[in-house]
Amino acid sequence: MRGSGTELFNHIAECLANFLEKLGIKDKKLPLGFTFSFPCQQTKLDESILVCWTKGFKASGVEGRDVVGLLRKAIKNRGDFDIDIVAVINDTVGTMMTCGYDDHHCEIGLIIGTGTNACYMEEMRHLELVDGDEGRMCVNMEWGAFGDDGALDDIRTEFDREIDAGSLNPGKQLFEKMISGMYMGELVRLILVKMAKDGLLFQGHTTPDLLTTGHFQTSFISAIENNKSVPFCACVAEQILRGLGLDPSPEDCVATQRVCQIVSTRAAHLCAASLAAVLRQIRDNKATDRLRTTVGVDGSVYKNHPQFARRLNKMVRLLVPDCDVRFLRSEDGSGKGAAMVTAVAYRLAKQHAERQRILDSLRLDRDQLLEVKRRMEEEMKRGLAKNTHAAAAVKMLPTFVRSTPDGTERGDFLALDLGGTNFRVLLVRVRSGKRRSVEMHNKIYTIPQDITQGTGDELFDHIVHCIADFLEYMGMKGASLPLGFTFSFPCHQTRLDQGILIKWTKGFKASGCEGEDVATLLKDAIHRSEEFDLDVVAVVNDTVGTMMSCGYEDPQCEVGLIVGTGTNACYMEEMSNVELVDGDEGRMCVNMEWGAFGDQGELEDICTEFDRAVDDQSTYPGKQRYEKMISGMYLGEIVRNVLLDFTAKGLLFRGKLSERLKTRGIFETKFLSQIESDRLALRQVRSILQHLGLISSTCDDSILVKEVCSVVSKRAAQLCGAGLAAVVDKIRLNRGLEKLSITVGVDGTLYKLHPHFSTIMRETLRDLAPDCEVTLIQSEDGSGKGAALITAVACRLRDARK
Repeated sequence: MRGSGTELFNHIAECLANFLEKLGIKDKKLPLGFTFSFPCQQTKLDESILVCWTKGFKASGVEGRDVVGLLRKAIKNRGDFDIDIVAVINDTVGTMMTCGYDDHHCEIGLIIGTGTNACYMEEMRHLELVDGDEGRMCVNMEWGAFGDDGALDDIRTEFDREIDAGSLNPGKQLFEKMISGMYMGELVRLILVKMAKDGLLFQGHTTPDLLTTGHFQTSFISAIENNKSVPFCACVAEQILRGLGLDPSPEDCVATQRVCQIVSTRAAHLCAASLAAVLRQIRDNKATDRLRTTVGVDGSVYKNHPQFARRLNKMVRLLVPDCDVRFLRSEDGSGKGAAMVTAVAYRLAKQHAERQRILDSLRLDRDQLLEVKRRMEEEMKRGLAKNTHAAAAVKMLPTFVRSTPDGTERGDFLALDLGGTNFRVLLVRVRSGKRRSVEMHNKIYTIPQDITQGTGDELFDHIVHCIADFLEYMGMKGASLPLGFTFSFPCHQTRLDQGILIKWTKGFKASGCEGEDVATLLKDAIHRSEEFDLDVVAVVNDTVGTMMSCGYEDPQCEVGLIVGTGTNACYMEEMSNVELVDGDEGRMCVNMEWGAFGDQGELEDICTEFDRAVDDQSTYPGKQRYEKMISGMYLGEIVRNVLLDFTAKGLLFRGKLSERLKTRGIFETKFLSQIESDRLALRQVRSILQHLGLISSTCDDSILVKEVCSVVSKRAAQLCGAGLAAVVDKIRLNRGLEKLSITVGVDGTLYKLHPHFSTIMRETLRDLAPDCEVTLIQSEDGSGKGAALITAVACRLRDARK
């Protein structure tokens, strides 16, 4: 104790070696938690700088140094065993310490969130597990386990027992299960189910959602209790109950609100009773008649529930009237406190490095994105040139759309929109003149999977049946109208009203269509039906429709982009560069079919094992590689494969895989949008994971899943931005401009609904094409409106020729 620091840490290392040898585990590398009960300055979890010795220690050469480093050095010098040391504090300790910076009276830390726990400053003389009896030490109570010995049996209800029986750790953390956010919503759900089954609520009815664990979230309780006005709360309760498939009466809503109040009030009061015990202990320790102290508090239940804090504070004052207690909310207790136990910290530190190594393969730097842009430019040139077109991955298909609307178009037009399993029929009324307008009516039809995978005749007969139904719905049975057909699959066109299907994408596989003119297939199906006749004027890709639709509003719009189920782009190219079509005058819209970029290895150096897994399991392996790294049909699958890999390596979900997560397509791309929403709390991320069967997922799991989603969607947005940068820069160079000002019309669910995709794509585009000023505008209905406008333009030009 009073010798040199080297002697002290050598002695500690020797004791450690003897202990390991005695247990026969000297050959194993185990994590070690170092409780170092002296004043220390910490800058990270595994570093502790000794400020000064206390409790009779005077070992020289230690003050001002990292004690973890000194112990590591002593162990290394021995060379006969290896240990990894991690210094740890609990999140309650972090909360107390954080609030202690603002209020020196703070000596209690309290968490009431997903779980619950407390710590407080105890007199060292009471800590028999630690040598020394002077001063105080923070004790991590782990009070969630209060009652595990039966101490709470007389107040636990049948609902508490049911929650406990269905939990991952029956008989454990019983106090926590009566208080915390992880269980409060479930308590309310069980009570509502019981009352419904007893005929006291919902006319005795239940629903599958009400009967499903986790479907009544704790956030619902906060929402229902968020206003003292009963009618307002009843309205909120009604919305939530209807979301669970119920049809509640006003009385049901008021009763539900009352159940929420009772459950949350009991939680607040139980928490207050336990906190009162801690306050009495501190007051008695100090032998004072009146205690003045501060409690640092963190946790979602305390912060988000509108009444919890008030009820807790009020009950504490009632139970310990001789204590003046201030409650101080911690804004970042967990972060500053580094809330982890030793084993978790050791595992997480190691796993974090491994996770980041894996995720780094999905991260792209600027040089890689510039290279993607350069290769896209090369492929565009190859696709346009007659001698390299056949071998090009990016086909650059002429669309024979040469003109945008000039405002004189008028008439009624039908439009079909086939780009996925939802198919639309539209009636579009175009009016010219001073009050030019586009009025649209549409109906959505589903194409069953057996038809997408059947014969071409079955597919087009189904489409015609839908058109007939729509005409009857609109009261236009037997009408003969010009028709524009938005057909969002790769087609070779030699004229506007013809489209030879090159290959199916997006999961379609109808036989007898590839190599055929889809306009002819549609006309043949119309003739077979003998119900009506239509004039098929234009076969249009959805990107072209998007460009034309936005071009109606903004004449500068010369690029169309789709980022939805699939992805593609089109733009106005100089006729002199379109070698597949005769003529050098003017411009023509080119359908890039850029989803196939990478099919000849152009993206191989940035392709990951997860991309390959998605590709191997897809309908068309080796095809549409760029699309498979960007579009909504595949992003969820990439994330799912990353999560599978992490779990298999024990880096996620404690290595336990749910059967549902093994199911292809189960992790929908919409989950990325939901999980990455800035407004979404981690507990709601967990509810998504629980929906996927991952009922034991932790807060750390949720954080990691959110990071995986973020990395995958960011790469998609960057790749899309790099491709678009290649397009706008080509237009600029085509026209010999130093600066280009241009508008891009964009459509697609991923672009529209993902919270960050459009922003990241814009940033990438701005960085990689600095000489282009690009305005991106969302198309409200490019596929339908655009097809009709192209048809209207074609009819105008045809009439002019006549």
